[in-house]
Order: sequence, then C-alpha cells, then structure tokens
Amino acid sequence: MVTERSGAAENATWATAFAYVANASHLAPGEQLSAVVDAAVRELGLTAELLMVDLAQRRLTPVHPDPGAPLGVDTTPAGRCYQLGEIITDSGEHGEPLLWVPVLDGADRVGVLRVGLDRAPPSGRDGPVADTAALRKWLWALAGIVGHVLVAKLVLSDRLCRLRTDRGLSPAAELLWQLLPPRTFATDRVVVSALLEPHDDVAGDAFDYNIERDRVDLAVFDAVGHDLSAGLTTALAITAIRNARRAGETDLRRIAARADDLIAARPRPPQFVTAVLAWLDATTGVLEYLIAGHPAPLLLRGPTVIKELDAPPRVPLGITGPDLPPAVVAHQQLQPGDRLLFHSDGIAEARDHHGEFFGEQRLIELTEQAAAADLSAPETLRRLTAAVLGHQDGLLQDDATLMLVEWSTTGHTRMFPGGVTTPTINQGTR
Repeated sequence: MVTERSGAAENATWATAFAYVANASHLAPGEQLSAVVDAAVRELGLTAELLMVDLAQRRLTPVHPDPGAPLGVDTTPAGRCYQLGEIITDSGEHGEPLLWVPVLDGADRVGVLRVGLDRAPPSGRDGPVADTAALRKWLWALAGIVGHVLVAKLVLSDRLCRLRTDRGLSPAAELLWQLLPPRTFATDRVVVSALLEPHDDVAGDAFDYNIERDRVDLAVFDAVGHDLSAGLTTALAITAIRNARRAGETDLRRIAARADDLIAARPRPPQFVTAVLAWLDATTGVLEYLIAGHPAPLLLRGPTVIKELDAPPRVPLGITGPDLPPAVVAHQQLQPGDRLLFHSDGIAEARDHHGEFFGEQRLIELTEQAAAADLSAPETLRRLTAAVLGHQDGLLQDDATLMLVEWSTTGHTRMFPGGVTTPTINQGTR
C-alpha cells in the first residue's frame, strides 16, 4: 500500500534531513557526499545516490570512493533528467520505483540525484513512498543544497576532479578552468551560459561574466597560439578586465586598455588576444559592446538569427601603439526574449576529414533549431558543441568557445523542473 506522511511530521523529517546534509558536509570528504545524502533521507523511506557530470557533459558518474560505471547523458533517463532539468520517473533493476532529480549549483548543472522510493522507513510504513508533487518539491530543494555542497567540495578534492575528465587536464586547461566562473548563471531577468572545448586541452579560449544589480558584464577571449603561453596571455586578459571592473571602471574602452597594458608588459615575444567585451542593462535591454579582432556575436529573435552585431573592429587586446585607430563602442537595443550568441573562430573554422568547414551558417541553423525546440541556454550550447565535435570526429584542431546570453523573464524556467517555484528577490534599479 502506498501511503503519505502527515504534513507536520513530514515537514519536520525533511527539516531534519536538510540539517543532516548541512551538518555532516562540514567534515565529510567530497567522495562521501552520496553516503551523506543517502543517510539524510533514510528516515523518509528513501534512498539516494549522487551522480556528477563530467566537464564534457557526456557521462554521469556516481560520487563514491569506488564510483562504478558512469551513465551516458545522451542515452539514459538520468541523462534526460540532466538535459531537460526535469524530474524523471524510472524504475530500478528489479522494478522498484525511482526518480531522477536534477542537481544544480545555482543555475549551473552539476549532476543528478537517483532517489529510490522503496526503502522501508523505521516507522514501519508499508509499501513505497508516494510520488507526489509535494515529494518532488522537497527533493528539488534537497538537490539544490547538495549541488552547492558538491561544488564547494570540488576545490578540495582531487578525486572529484578526476571524476570530471577521462584523461586529466593539460596544464593550460587546468589554469583556465580555475579562473572561469560557473558555466551557467541566471537571474529572473537574464541567463548566461558558456562552454569551452576541448575541455581537457583548451589553451587560449575563455569566457567571463559578472552580474551586479542590473549590469551584466560579458567577455569572450581567444589568445594567439595553442599552448601554455596562450593560456597565460588569456589569464592576463581576464585578470586585467576583472581588476578594472572591481576598481569601478565601467567604460569598455578603458577596460580594454587595462588589458592592453598588462599583456603588452609581459616580457615575451608579442602576444595578443581577440575578444568581445560587452555589458547589458538587464532592466532596459540596452547592450554596449566592443569587438577586438573577434568574430561578431549573433542576435536571435524568437527562433531566428536576425543579424550579426557588427561594429568597427578594434585591434586585439595587447596590441599598443600611438597610431592605432580609436576603439568604437557599439549599441544594440534588445527585445524581451532575445538571445546573443558569442563564439570564437574555432567554431566556424572546425574542419572535418574532407577539409570542409563547420561554417557560420551551420552554427546559425543549429542555433535556430535549438531555439525552436525551446531548449534551455546550457542545453543549447551542449548540443552545439557536440555537433562541432562530431564534425571533427571528436578532436578539435583549435579551441572553441560559445556563450549564450538570454534577456528574458522566463529563460531561467527552462532549467528548472515544472511545478516547482523558485523565489526571486527584487533587486531594484541603479
């Protein structure tokens, strides 16, 4: 017989479970996080296992000291849960009922929870726990706590880091991944999502963003070369731009000049970084942008790419001299629901074994297909990068970066399960 707990008792037991995760995680090593969550839900008649996604977003691996075989993101119900951000109904090896619950750190997808509904609770209740809307809301809240704890443990656990990649990272990739913000961030007005490939050997490509009240700063980078030196040059560009922002600088021309000076001062042969620097007013939809020798971003309205955001090009970051033309900051008024796709030349210039370019037109077509399918920003990018990798038989000859920015009051809802409510806070305006 399937039964439900009384409301007050259930609330108290869930509160105890949340407290257990918070308290036990202070001392638990990262690889013990699955065991912590499983112990926390024992009194609720549930089992739980945490699976973490790898950097390539192709597999989900159990977070255990001995993790066992991973599950494919593209071939399993667990992967479908990850892709769509939905709670998925499934059954175990012996037909036992279970749920897959997406695990996010903020808006950044980090894995899934496997929740079994068939553990007999100490209260002696007969039968499995009922799959109800209330249960799903509790599990979604639990998964959010677990996502925050998992990411906090990553910086302290080489074992968890090894679960995120097949072959380990090159030194240049290790450097850049330590510098980058989360792949996805969202508020109730804007979604920012970005990806790098090859994730384990990226050298000169990178992205950055910052959200402060209604100002959203955005940047993509591509340093000349594909080695540790390129990674160091990109690291200098990111550092200079963040330092300028944090000192209160808001003018894109002066922010770019800070990067010029720091890169040019490096005691090596000349280095440079192509980039797009931009900022979006999340209240008005006004975008300001500066293109420093980089491919122009694409503007999507509905399911259609309507234009390239072209502007008089500035020289790449790091090139200085008295006779250079002045930098130009361009403007674009966005409409609600508009998306911006930033990309590096490693996307369009990816070649297959016949020498055929992936091409900007194919990028546009696939982006429009994802928009028509109403995919979330991070899932759109995951599928785009999979297409680029497939075009080159899984081995890119150059770094490739994508950043998708959505100015919308509903964009974040595509990343969260249906039927759950995510509170928002009115941040006011400047």
